[in-house]
Amino acid sequence: MVVPGNAHFDTTKAHIEHRGGRAIDCTTREGKDINADHPFKGNIDIDMLEQVYAKYGRDGIAYVLITITCNTVGGQPVSMENIKDVSSFCKKRGLTVLFDAARFAENAYFIKRREKGYAEREIGEIVHEMFSYVDGCTMSAKKDAIVPIGGFIAMRDEDLAEKIKQYEILFEGFYTYGGMSGMDMEAMAQGLREVIDENYLAHRVGQIEYLGRKLDEAGIAAVKPFGGHAVFVDGRKFYPNIQRDQLPAQLLCVELYREGGIRTVEVGSCLAGRDPDTGSNINVDLDLCRMTIPRRVYTREHLDYVADVTREVFQKGRNLTTGLAFERETKIMRHFTSTYKYL
Repeated sequence: MVVPGNAHFDTTKAHIEHRGGRAIDCTTREGKDINADHPFKGNIDIDMLEQVYAKYGRDGIAYVLITITCNTVGGQPVSMENIKDVSSFCKKRGLTVLFDAARFAENAYFIKRREKGYAEREIGEIVHEMFSYVDGCTMSAKKDAIVPIGGFIAMRDEDLAEKIKQYEILFEGFYTYGGMSGMDMEAMAQGLREVIDENYLAHRVGQIEYLGRKLDEAGIAAVKPFGGHAVFVDGRKFYPNIQRDQLPAQLLCVELYREGGIRTVEVGSCLAGRDPDTGSNINVDLDLCRMTIPRRVYTREHLDYVADVTREVFQKGRNLTTGLAFERETKIMRHFTSTYKYL
């Protein structure tokens, strides 16, 4: 079966493939263009969704997944209008629609800032409306629940929830705690309350915008408009003379760490992995270096340091013509544990 959606997160895609399924990217075309001036580049393209349905039918589609915000294309939000359109599409065809809700509050904040009719709405009200259009969600609490561990699955269908519980017990622990301690669960509950505070969200997104502007002033190309949780630098434009099969964004991650101890992650050719049918490397539209900003940790001086180090790496690397190759390529989730060598 297939799971169409907007640029599935890496671990989500891996779990789908582990169960014998296939993730199909239906992100709007603006999401593949780092300079496209579009407020909701995480949207699902309804025409592409229609094409998937025409090919696989109701029985071939496990569910439709909306990732909020869409991490893989630059932490870009999904509009309320698009959420409603996808929901309506699925209801008419008897399809289940779910959120990958790791950054639901940041998505709600962008709806408030960018979508007509929501400027005067409270974040909590926007979140409530967003979730009213879906049948359930998965949630990695390490993001918008502001905790170091944990998560949950929520379903409207009680029969489906009962089926899920047995696997929860097998892989994580009893379904009322999922391997989490009572302290972790209480922290997550508190985090879910605190994350919808508009002042908190304004500060967090403001830090992303600040770092993005600093890099932009240095001539470093990144996904615009700046999204939530991270600045995504274009690895191909950072290293214009390095071929895409030599992993330019992964090279940038390496060089930032070597130069200034800055930890980033590649979201591009390495992360995309191989096509499960052909075994060949998936040809991705974007090779990005994700510069994620931890919550409630960094000051403006920290961000200035990150910008200074990135500028230094940028100036040193403009004439590089060779990148990286795999030294040891891990079969599953290769970007986590593979090793690399300079060419």
